[in-house]
Amino acid sequence: MQPFIAHTGLAVAINTANIDTDQIIPKQFLSKVTRDGFGVHLFHDWRYLDDDGDQVNPEFVMNQPRYQSATILIAEENFGCGSSREHAPWALQDYGLKVIIAPSFADIFYGNSINNGLLPVKLSHEQVQQIIAEIESEIGAQVSVDLENLKVISPSGATFDFTIAESARKNLLKGLDAIGLTLSFDQNISGYEAAIPAWRR
Repeated sequence: MQPFIAHTGLAVAINTANIDTDQIIPKQFLSKVTRDGFGVHLFHDWRYLDDDGDQVNPEFVMNQPRYQSATILIAEENFGCGSSREHAPWALQDYGLKVIIAPSFADIFYGNSINNGLLPVKLSHEQVQQIIAEIESEIGAQVSVDLENLKVISPSGATFDFTIAESARKNLLKGLDAIGLTLSFDQNISGYEAAIPAWRR
């Protein structure tokens, strides 16, 4: 997992609440056994007009030319609700997104995102709406997210503070998932194991 310290990127907004994981990555695409290849199916039912994904829906915001290569997604309340599929953050990351900003997230999605290096940022409804208005009024509008200092900077320069559990913040800054965190204690674990008497092994 790559460390996340700060990121500035093109932002796109889906001004909708209760975006569930089946909208993020529909169930028919969950058969892959690796984390790669899910991005093409992200928001499949919104991005495409057909089941095969051959006909792009020009009305969907992420298909508009001005939002191509977006790396920050802005949405409304309860993002990632529904089933607990870990494929949802995988799909968002594989598409190229690094940060999701919303007023609230479903708990399991929130945890899955952090464990996979995708940063979920909680801002108030009013702050989210301000950022969305700025994004929509300026082509190429970028948002900056500073995890080290817990700041979000809107395209106009407005700065918003956000919070995240300190343990999650440290793991993201160091690029540690659950396995990486465990391996960071490798010397301690080895020392403990070496000290165990032979008769107890």
